[in-house]
Amino acid sequence: MQKRSIIKGRPPGKTTFLSVPAKAFGQVVRTARLEQDVAQETLAHRAGIERSHMGKIERGEHMPTLIMILRIAKGLNCNASELIAAMEAILEGA
Repeated sequence: MQKRSIIKGRPPGKTTFLSVPAKAFGQVVRTARLEQDVAQETLAHRAGIERSHMGKIERGEHMPTLIMILRIAKGLNCNASELIAAMEAILEGA
């Protein structure tokens, strides 16, 4: 019996999070940002996040940590609970 070689990292195409909630949260952030007529770069600056990272969050390619959610909410002048509630509403409708 041969030993398998160990490959570091995730297999290609795999993520460590569920994409449906990530996409729902991204949709909420993008909608709130556009309603306030704020550029993605401006929101990223307010939240202390790289613009490219903010884009990944909005596209659902990255699930932000709790601290990032709080920072994004502050950048949008709202509560994190409002963002989460809006995300839950999207998920319930899905």
